[in-house]
Amino acid sequence: MKTTQDKWTLNRTLPWLLLIGGAIALLASLLLSIEVFNRLKNPGYMPVCNLSPILSCTSVADSWQSQVFGFPNYFIGIASYATLSVIGAAALAGAKFKKWFWQAVEVGLLLAIVFVSWLQYESLYKIGSLCIFCMVVWAMTGPLFWYVTLFNLREGNIQTPTTLKKPVAFAQRHHADILLLWFLLIIGLVLKRFWFYWSSLV
Repeated sequence: MKTTQDKWTLNRTLPWLLLIGGAIALLASLLLSIEVFNRLKNPGYMPVCNLSPILSCTSVADSWQSQVFGFPNYFIGIASYATLSVIGAAALAGAKFKKWFWQAVEVGLLLAIVFVSWLQYESLYKIGSLCIFCMVVWAMTGPLFWYVTLFNLREGNIQTPTTLKKPVAFAQRHHADILLLWFLLIIGLVLKRFWFYWSSLV
């Protein structure tokens, strides 16, 4: 069950999360685009994000998964995360958004987390390499989706079915624990998938 203090805290911190999280993901998308463009101009260029056979943004950027819709995925990231940063800045400035607007943001972030989860799977089990800038985007997308969802549930922008009221209340109380579990799960999958490489560094 939410309290006035909890609601006030989420309402106050969410704009900052949108602004800062969106800005970090935007920067990562921009840096990745710069590295790709530099490599297109000079085939011999070595991107700064190529640190090893496993940590290689070139391997990821050269895969078909990096252009699912016929153009580089980072174009989507630049547009999407810039928008989220603007929403956060506007909210901090006092802007009040209507219910339908938050529902649209929710749909956008839902698509983002689904897309990111698919890219995580492809990077781990199909491409076999990790892009550092992509992982920064992954790390920002999870919290953005999670806390916008919790906000929408609290504000009634998303109606909670009666059968889900208890799980939703549990999620509201243990939001940080659930988010931490998500991060640990991803880290665990990365460690397991490339353990042969990590163990060779010890």
